[in-house]
Amino acid sequence: MRPFFAVGLVFAGCCSNVIFLELLARKHPGCGNIVTFAQFLFIAVEGFLFEADLGRKQPAIPIRYYAVMVTMFFTVSVVNNYALNLNIAMPLHMIFRSGSLIANMVLGIIILKKRYSIFKYTSIALVSVGIFICTFMSAKQVTSQSSLSENDGFQAFAWWLLGIGALTFALLMSARMGIFQETLYKQFGKHSKEALFYNHALPLPGFIFLASDIYDHAVLFNKSELYQVPVVGVAVPIMWFYLLMNIITQTRSLCGTGWAPCLSSLGPSCTQRCGTAWEPQKASLGRRTRRTEASVV
Repeated sequence: MRPFFAVGLVFAGCCSNVIFLELLARKHPGCGNIVTFAQFLFIAVEGFLFEADLGRKQPAIPIRYYAVMVTMFFTVSVVNNYALNLNIAMPLHMIFRSGSLIANMVLGIIILKKRYSIFKYTSIALVSVGIFICTFMSAKQVTSQSSLSENDGFQAFAWWLLGIGALTFALLMSARMGIFQETLYKQFGKHSKEALFYNHALPLPGFIFLASDIYDHAVLFNKSELYQVPVVGVAVPIMWFYLLMNIITQTRSLCGTGWAPCLSSLGPSCTQRCGTAWEPQKASLGRRTRRTEASVV
């Protein structure tokens, strides 16, 4: 039953999350930074209360390793959301990011010297063909929609290429982060909830550099039309409602994507996509503290 539950949670969380993200991006295409900040803040506060025990619980994995992971994770999150500003349609954005298995396999072969079965190579090849077809059709759509003049069409296509480059960079960086995280888990044991907290809490100061953009979009959100929230009966600006639902569905999809890689040997780690993995803590604290710090890939 666990695989069906994980798949169901991923579909329910991710699909509903994408719906609210598209509603946000359709109204304000440049709202990626405020969405990222809100997600990070919510998960960091939740982790500080329930995982870090208000800061009293010491991390099982040294902070310096989290600092490396957080740098990669923050970069991936910001680049992924910023790609929506570069003529990347939401369906292409979602399908392109589903190519994480391809990046996992490529970097797993190069860095970890892994080998996979013919069945997995075939599956990845089919996924690659699907992503290529979707990307090709998206490119034709971009040029056709910007056919008012040759210069406008070329400029739109150039921005689209930059967006594809950003998504590709984020995809490879995410896979590299997963390999780094897998190495840490082998060394210190799996601490999925702890990693989820630090991956979202430590990058928060980095949003200072994006404060102006976040504030501008908060003002725009305040000016959106009011929406009567069902059951509660409170009227709030509809953009804030979309953002709240995006955050809630994001936490549900994180739980699902944390389970799913644990069920497949292809995923490099149970929280590569920074989900909360369902993983019983089998190793005792004493055994963990006696582990020596080996080199980390």
